[in-house]
Amino acid sequence: MSAETGPEESHGSDELKSALRRVFDSQMPNYGDYNLVCATPLPGSAGYFVLGYRWSPPELVFAPFETGSLEGLEPPTAVNTTNLSHADELAPGSYEVGTSTGRVFRFGVEAEAALPAAAGGTNRVLRQHGDRSDFNSFLDVFLDLA
Repeated sequence: MSAETGPEESHGSDELKSALRRVFDSQMPNYGDYNLVCATPLPGSAGYFVLGYRWSPPELVFAPFETGSLEGLEPPTAVNTTNLSHADELAPGSYEVGTSTGRVFRFGVEAEAALPAAAGGTNRVLRQHGDRSDFNSFLDVFLDLA
């Protein structure tokens, strides 16, 4: 916990991580194989994803969720060497990954992801500094596959 983060903020972020872990785990039979980050939408793109990634075999899994209820919206989409059409870094920290079926995901992974609140609530912040660093290392390798 950094000096800038109070105990209540860290606790809220940990609870949010646990909730997002449940969104992913409830939809993936081998969920323990994946590290997770929260992917936020880029302007003009779709919503939020719990983004699972694993190093071997290299794979990304996009699990969309509703930010208010923290419930999954549709079955996750796995992207790996069998269906990857392209992967690009659009700008530092902003990515586009496409599948051979035409599905395109545009997203960012922020060190502190702000999630819109449920009705009447306050925005929530997910702190994922270390997770983001590991994900960026993974994505450097994944981009080379495209």
